[in-house]
Amino acid sequence: MFTRKIQKTALAMLISGAMAGTAYAAPEVLADFHGEMGSCDSCHVSDKGGVTNDNLTHENAQCVSCHGDLKELAAAAPKDKVSPHKSHLIGEIACTSCHKGHEKSVTYCDACHSFGFDMPYGGKWERKFVPVDADKAAQDKAIAAGAKETTDVVIIGSGGAGLAAAVSARDAGAKVILLEKEPIPGGNTKLAAGGMNAAETKPQAKLGIADKKQIMIDDTMKGGRNINDPELVKTLANNSSDSIDWLTSMGADMTDVGRMGGASVNRSHRPTGGAGVGAHVAQVLWDNAVKRGTDIRLNSRVVRILEDASGKITGVLVKGEYTGYYVVKADAVVIAAGGFAKNNDRVAKYDPKLKGFKATNHPGATGDGLDVALQAGAATRDLEFIQAHPTYSPAGGVMITEAVRGNGAIVVNREGNRFMNEITTRDKASAAILQQKGESAYLVFDDSIRKSLKAIEGYVHLNIVKEGKTIEDLAKQLDIPAAELAKTVKAYNGFVKSGKDAQFERPDLPRELVVAPFYALEIAPAVHHTMGGVVIDTKAEVKSEKTGKPIDGLYAAGEVTGGVHGANRLGGNAISDIVTYGRIAGASAAKYAKDKK
Repeated sequence: MFTRKIQKTALAMLISGAMAGTAYAAPEVLADFHGEMGSCDSCHVSDKGGVTNDNLTHENAQCVSCHGDLKELAAAAPKDKVSPHKSHLIGEIACTSCHKGHEKSVTYCDACHSFGFDMPYGGKWERKFVPVDADKAAQDKAIAAGAKETTDVVIIGSGGAGLAAAVSARDAGAKVILLEKEPIPGGNTKLAAGGMNAAETKPQAKLGIADKKQIMIDDTMKGGRNINDPELVKTLANNSSDSIDWLTSMGADMTDVGRMGGASVNRSHRPTGGAGVGAHVAQVLWDNAVKRGTDIRLNSRVVRILEDASGKITGVLVKGEYTGYYVVKADAVVIAAGGFAKNNDRVAKYDPKLKGFKATNHPGATGDGLDVALQAGAATRDLEFIQAHPTYSPAGGVMITEAVRGNGAIVVNREGNRFMNEITTRDKASAAILQQKGESAYLVFDDSIRKSLKAIEGYVHLNIVKEGKTIEDLAKQLDIPAAELAKTVKAYNGFVKSGKDAQFERPDLPRELVVAPFYALEIAPAVHHTMGGVVIDTKAEVKSEKTGKPIDGLYAAGEVTGGVHGANRLGGNAISDIVTYGRIAGASAAKYAKDKK
């Protein structure tokens, strides 16, 4: 038996030869290449025997034994290039997430970004939407075969809402299976950069920030054009500080507090230095879900929620990528599968103006959760309200956090002029940008803002940030009138000094733009958040379309629900929503399962 070091060296030589076209003819898939070195059993059969699971646990262990883990591969990557092995992704990312065995490998990064990695034996990632009932005959056959296993609670989706529900349900004593259709966990949460809104928190008190839960309620209702469900909003705000404490107790750093659009005061909590909140929160929740023994299964798509004759939930039908269809019997089900922003056909159905728009979401945000909820008879609301985020980077294929504006950046058009209050609500900011020449604009900021927000370093790393030694030099980089941009910045700095934005009434003026070098990012609106979804109550119970009453055993949390955000979500309220209602859904589902026994 080779030592790991010898294995890695030998394999590297073989791969090098194959890629050079010398040792082996170029294979179509990795399995063909690895077949030159051993039998199928080398990868697929463990010492104990058994079948492949949907996480490909054994197979991935074999990959690592030869090639090393993600940390080792990332450390070996050139420092001046974007490495596909170094990222914001959470959990233990499996090699097979990208490197397929019996079909062409894919670069998962390209699902969101535009790096164009040239992967051997691979191609570009593409998530094709397949209706949940596309194979109904096979599904019916699997259901007729009966349950493969039994649990207390099934959770659909591994974003922040699903992971929060898993931790909460496990702490309440429930046996939990969490199912995620993507090969990589974290949902949209891992992409969220801004912060988590919460009022009357310990970090606010420490920083001398005076806030009230009622003010958060008022801001949220106003931002949502007052069509939000008032009781859901009250529950969100009144539990927000507890949610911060809950995360902190599990190891989260939520000590930096800034301001997002539509907020009256600083209440957007994030890690020290303004690092991206989503990946941090998702990793903390993942670690704690794993620590509590949650059964987490990737590559596992829920295609149907099952009910008995009385309408009570009895479990789910799963399609495992490798195991096929099977039934899990469960007392309660939590839908936390996110929205449908990545499904542009569905987006355009509800809002035709957004047809053809890019989306800031992860590739799995296609609306599966909504579909299985509708199958189960769930009521829906507010589906026509879809939010475009104003600061998407066309060059990097990545959302630019609202915190850049919150920390003092200004937005200018191609004439070098400001044209809006930078921290207005997202709907108004997006509309204003779309009215500009080229339907895009530039975020302009200085080195003091860069140093105030760690998230910016990620954009620099992606090579999407323009830099100038002076404002005039920056203008030259952007091909916009230097004199006009200099005039705009001078006027804005004057507003900061006076404490009043006489041009657009921006309420928060954190700092002058005076510290060289100066930077800019091109931004444009992209579909970001679907406000509508299934109707829930304050216990996260899903309501029936037919009766208006809760469906026994069915719960939901996060972007798959409607009512919390109304017609427009405030920046920072999504993380607050998924953590608070994820906790509630998990606890409610666990209690229901316990009461049934």
